[in-house]
Amino acid sequence: MTTTRLTLADIESLASRALLGAGARESAADAMARACVAAERDGIRSHGLHYIPIYCEHVECGKVDGRAHPVLDRPRPGSIRIDAATGFAHPAIEAGFAELIPAARENGVAGLAVFNSYNCGVLGYHTERLAAEGLVGLGFTNAPASIAPVGGSKPVIGTNPFSLAVPGEDGPSLLIDQSASTVAKSEIMMRAREGEVIPEGWALDAAGKSTTDPEAALKGSMTPSGGAKGFGAGLMVEIFAAALSGATLGKDASPFSGTAGGPPKTGQFFFAVDPGAFSGGAFSGSVAELVAAIEAQEGARIPGSRRFGNRARIEAEGTEVPDALIARIDAYIR
Repeated sequence: MTTTRLTLADIESLASRALLGAGARESAADAMARACVAAERDGIRSHGLHYIPIYCEHVECGKVDGRAHPVLDRPRPGSIRIDAATGFAHPAIEAGFAELIPAARENGVAGLAVFNSYNCGVLGYHTERLAAEGLVGLGFTNAPASIAPVGGSKPVIGTNPFSLAVPGEDGPSLLIDQSASTVAKSEIMMRAREGEVIPEGWALDAAGKSTTDPEAALKGSMTPSGGAKGFGAGLMVEIFAAALSGATLGKDASPFSGTAGGPPKTGQFFFAVDPGAFSGGAFSGSVAELVAAIEAQEGARIPGSRRFGNRARIEAEGTEVPDALIARIDAYIR
């Protein structure tokens, strides 16, 4: 496999031009390109340029409305609702955060529900933006069903990540970003495209047997992380991201891959919490003490530290991108 080293500026330009060529409006293309850069910068390749051809395909086939404008509603002082209008999740979330952040500062806590939405990419990308504003950010996003209940065989919930971003003095103190499945489905999709096997324990085939074949896994179901506990976490996410937001349940949503089924109309939910409204001034010290207790142990790792560690290196060096992927993206540039 031949590759080309691209800078982050190259990646942003490539992603934005492809999305514009596919028919997305400029602000939506720019929002998606920024998120793509952040994923590549943090070493999360499965959510970076690998997703751009899928996004472009979905704009062209109408699975996502690349020209949609989010519609905002404020039912209560601490609640914001955004109708993504079957467009990309990122512009809808950005519009919601413009209201969520000041609402959290005014009320101590505020919530944002996004519905008629789409794949929001790396969930921690969004919660980290709240932490950068000095707020504790908690996020949920549901996805098309790919996980069967423990003891069952039919998927009823998606990989359904949740993310917690905690502010610190120099950026987030920690960033938890994990799915209900053993691994994000996009990791299996990426390996299927690249012709690679997947590790044992990631997924089951259509007959419910463990498989290392990514194609068989995509026709079967993901394994929940921690068994029943992972499935329970996924159900929690489904309640917040779908039931509370008024979005489509994962069991009824069309896939995030392929062209079948129309817009998935999934959802996201975010809480933003101002630590000063609750902790009596103890928050920063408590978090610092907790982080220090983890870091003092040899071999222990703060959640989020791996992606933070990738940033300076990839910002300086760029990253290797398969030439075949670049060609797939270039095909959308008009």
